[in-house]
Amino acid sequence: MSLLSLETTKRQLEKQLSEIFNSTILNNPYIPHKPTPKQADFLLLSCKEALYGGAAGGGKSDALLMAGLQYVTIPKYSAILFRRTYADLALPGALMDRSMEWLGPTDAHFDSQKHLWTFPSGATLAFGNMERERDRFRYQSAEFQYIGFDELTQFTEPQYRYMFSRIRRLENSAVPLRMRSASNPGNIGHDWVKRRFLTEGREYGRVFIPAKLDENPYLDRKQYIQSLNELDPITRRQYLEGDWTARHGGSIFRREYFKDKILDVTPQIKRVVRFWDRAATKPKSVSDPDYTVGLKLGELEGQYYLLHLVRFRGTPKENENKIVLTAQADGYSIPIYMEQEPGSSGVDTIDHYARTVLRGYIFRGIKTTGSKAERAAPVATAAEQGNLYIIKSSHTTEILDELEAFPLGSHDDIVDALSGAFAQLRTYTMDVGTGKIPW
Repeated sequence: MSLLSLETTKRQLEKQLSEIFNSTILNNPYIPHKPTPKQADFLLLSCKEALYGGAAGGGKSDALLMAGLQYVTIPKYSAILFRRTYADLALPGALMDRSMEWLGPTDAHFDSQKHLWTFPSGATLAFGNMERERDRFRYQSAEFQYIGFDELTQFTEPQYRYMFSRIRRLENSAVPLRMRSASNPGNIGHDWVKRRFLTEGREYGRVFIPAKLDENPYLDRKQYIQSLNELDPITRRQYLEGDWTARHGGSIFRREYFKDKILDVTPQIKRVVRFWDRAATKPKSVSDPDYTVGLKLGELEGQYYLLHLVRFRGTPKENENKIVLTAQADGYSIPIYMEQEPGSSGVDTIDHYARTVLRGYIFRGIKTTGSKAERAAPVATAAEQGNLYIIKSSHTTEILDELEAFPLGSHDDIVDALSGAFAQLRTYTMDVGTGKIPW
């Protein structure tokens, strides 16, 4: 394409965006004030999925409400805004209260029983909540073109993902389908929200627009900063700076242990083991099930290297297949260990893997003793002393996040697999390739 054609296309796009901005925002009788530049960027996104925010006071709730109101002049348009609880919705200054201020003086009608605004066009804007995990199924017969989540990190990933089944439109409709969210870092959903929008976002077309306190001219920033300064340092970084790397860590691992320990190149290591921590919970049976994790750890001259990680959720059969594929990729010379659950079912599982799933491989079930924290202590000591390295991969951030949060994080599967591999590697004295079984 020529430079002239590119310039023409650019002007056409700018004109189109200007028309959308004027018609759906500036000239919208239901949006009482002009959006900030960051809010405008958010409102003009054409992608299906986006997250706005980071810092507190960045105008997140206003942005969500504006987005929900953009197309209320179009017949049959349907939008909904969520908070985790009804109390969150109804708080002074929260979404529903703010909608009263904006829409009360207009010709829109509010149904207090249904928590629903209806506009002269017939369009609707509803408010919902999902306090319990199963509450998402209350919306299984609904249909929306816009779904907004305020404080997304208060929700579970299954609640969020389920609502994609409710977003649809009539054929040839000009209304875009949008899933929009706003949130500070922290809370129960920190890990999955960070992964979905900051780690995977670009690859999957999910847009994250960071917003900070200084970008909101409608707020008394000086007073708000003074209030935020009363918070603990981690929460203050999350709320004031929108820092997604700031989190309340556990008492065992520290992120700074790995400051210079992330390697791009894998050293030549012979002493290697693979340890599996299997998920005991089937996917979909709980809100955020455990992962099955297979961690490959190596040792060279007293230093340990996290060489490879596989992490997945699936049915028992799917997990078995992936474990076999991992073993095939590793080769027959690398010993495989697996945590043995207590009781006869644990014995049967290990026997099944030894006789059927991993037949021909060096494989053994391991009974664990002591608490998870006690088992993690030796490898945490090695990390503190600078003797634990991580080979860079797509899982590096997940590994560091889980280590830092342990034992307070929502998952500990990687830590369990690392502890198990470390314990076995310390007792494994034979070099890989000798053909000798290491027990």
